Amino acid sequence: MTVMAPPGSTNGDGEQVLVEENLFLRTLILNRPRQLNALSFQMVSKLLELFVAYEDDCNVKLVILKGNGRAFCAGGDVAAVVRDINGGDWRLGAKFFWKEFILNYVMATYSKPQVSILNGIVMGGGAGASMHGRFRIATENSVFAMPETALGLFPDVGASYFLSRLSGFFGEYVGLTGARLDGAEMLACGLATHFVPSARLSLLEAALCKLDSGAPATISSILDEYSQQPHLKENSAYHKLAVINRCFSRRTIEEILSTLEREAVNSADNWISATIQSLQKASPTSLKISLRSIREGRLQDVGQCLTCEYRMVCHVLQGEVSKDFFEGCRAILLDKDKNPKWEPSRLEQINESMVEQYFSKVDDEEWEDLKLPAKFSFSASLLAKL
Repeated sequence: MTVMAPPGSTNGDGEQVLVEENLFLRTLILNRPRQLNALSFQMVSKLLELFVAYEDDCNVKLVILKGNGRAFCAGGDVAAVVRDINGGDWRLGAKFFWKEFILNYVMATYSKPQVSILNGIVMGGGAGASMHGRFRIATENSVFAMPETALGLFPDVGASYFLSRLSGFFGEYVGLTGARLDGAEMLACGLATHFVPSARLSLLEAALCKLDSGAPATISSILDEYSQQPHLKENSAYHKLAVINRCFSRRTIEEILSTLEREAVNSADNWISATIQSLQKASPTSLKISLRSIREGRLQDVGQCLTCEYRMVCHVLQGEVSKDFFEGCRAILLDKDKNPKWEPSRLEQINESMVEQYFSKVDDEEWEDLKLPAKFSFSASLLAKL
């Protein structure tokens, strides 16, 4: 096995992604453990470069993506994005999301199998780097969440695509509340394709290293050998799918909240009150645009979802309707007082035209829609993953 930094890397940012070469297998290791492998612009750029190169390399049959330390990836480095924007130009932040969303699209339409080993924290951008791949391995250490509404953002990185395709309205629940899911829940709802105990991961990787085929059925059979069927905890939110469907199928955030409050009257379940509390703490603007994004994502392909999300994120970065993203980053990531002051502060202050603005083209002569790479095998490779 050869372990090395990526081609053209230096001793600095290049080592944020390590590469292991083994016969027909390439293992990419996210390597910012102290930052929980949060995706920097350099990491996203390097991953995109490698994925594109491997797709054209007949010697590469399989790509494994994993994280160094206790996280797979805790998200995009949005604090760095905010620092760039505070320097005076929101387009610097947009450049990060452009590159990240292109990476998400390449992964979603990839012709070769990607195995993501999610042994730890998987949040935000970490979900974008894994959920679009064919195989997603959860363990007892996995913690999944899309916490964007608490940051004044919205579930992006193609989340309007993969959340909208979960059972019932579980995707709305996960995306709006930022609920944390363990490995068993990830498997149950479809975010993970397999559950492998962390103690068996090294054996699994050793078995994958011996492969000389990229056939999904062959890879799946090896994953099955090391997989287990975990038990859902008694208090798992997935056991509450009927209640989630009743509440989160409602047309508006206000109706979702009022339905949850009615459920709370007839139930002593702490989960309902915790869910209400999560929604009440989130940015009202984020909740409104997130619900619409997930709902529209049900009717869109992954490219359309990412294109729409890019428009949305550019409006968020411009801060013309609301500056909640900057306030959320201040309160949660920078000052860490966990007391954001949202503006608008109440759901009823946000009208349809304000929401609509996030889904429109950006009024800036230098701005352009996300330009996705042409993928001739789009339908076949994507449908196989679903």
